[in-house]
Amino acid sequence: MQFVVFKLGEEHFAVETEKIQSINDMMIITEVPNSPNYIKGLINLRGSIKSLVDINLLLNIVSEKKQNNIIILKLYEEEIGISVDEVEEVIEVDEINIQNLPEYTTENYIKGIINLDGKLFTVIEIEKLLNK
Repeated sequence: MQFVVFKLGEEHFAVETEKIQSINDMMIITEVPNSPNYIKGLINLRGSIKSLVDINLLLNIVSEKKQNNIIILKLYEEEIGISVDEVEEVIEVDEINIQNLPEYTTENYIKGIINLDGKLFTVIEIEKLLNK
């Protein structure tokens, strides 16, 4: 399986590449009045308007770092953007190398942990996180 690894604060997360449409640099965000706090706003990506979600709020991560990238995801026939501090790399991992966490210790959107060369990556089931 292939994963895109990105940083939020000091933590590393991974999402399956099959869910990702594109990775873009940060762009102009148009705020939407009275929208939920996790919606950063709307972006115009090559003439197509997409919602941009602040994934830090959904994961309860406080980061003072500047968000440099937007990952466009295709979920349920809809494209949505998430803002991240930095997209770092694409990794290839066998599914047997994803360590499951005990059910009582995880949120339902965490698929498991990848330990690669001493670095830990939290694998997120992005649909479950965004439906939270």
